[in-house]
Amino acid sequence: MLPVLFWAAYHYYQDRHLPEPAWTLVLAFCLGVSAVGIAKLLYLGLEPFGLRYDAIALAESSRRGLFFYAMLVIGPLEELAKLLPFVAVIIHLKAFNEPVDGIIYASFIGLGYAAAENFLYLDHLSPHEAAARGFASPVVHILFASIWAHWITSDWLARRPFGRSLLVGFLIAASLHGLYDFLVLQSPVSALPIAAIMIVTLWVWRLIVLRRLHQSAVRASNGPQPRL
Repeated sequence: MLPVLFWAAYHYYQDRHLPEPAWTLVLAFCLGVSAVGIAKLLYLGLEPFGLRYDAIALAESSRRGLFFYAMLVIGPLEELAKLLPFVAVIIHLKAFNEPVDGIIYASFIGLGYAAAENFLYLDHLSPHEAAARGFASPVVHILFASIWAHWITSDWLARRPFGRSLLVGFLIAASLHGLYDFLVLQSPVSALPIAAIMIVTLWVWRLIVLRRLHQSAVRASNGPQPRL
């Protein structure tokens, strides 16, 4: 839980210009926890169709099978589980009123999802694996959720239809999520540099977006500057 608490504090600090009410951030975190249940139901819904597989077993038996399962099932289902409460609840909050809010709230959903998911994996991991997952999981869930959240928020606050942004952002996030899981599950050691490059690239993109949104919010609150 320590990495989750650290990133929660970090994102609260990032939203220091117009801080969100604490209860709405707690709500987003709880929605992230509940999203694990949504993901579980989605996975169970695959069983009647014979499409529910053990990803660990696939990693040992079929590289191709794991790739398609990660890209077509793991990534899309888990990102959909996080996206649904964001669209159904978060964007309708009164406090959801500035572009940076999309990334902040989606990040808290990702943190809640990571916390609950990590807890469920404790019985299946060694202490070393659990610690590694504890540090990695919050970061990756934050990053992938930030992709669709940023695009949806831009259209939502501009009162534009956001269906296209939702679809494109979701597909990008789901694909990157699936690719990351495939790399980590297939060959954790040899694939680590590739996965690390992916995460660092996304983090740099996210830092740039957050800085730009923060600067825009500051300019907007100060109003037009007089000409000298």
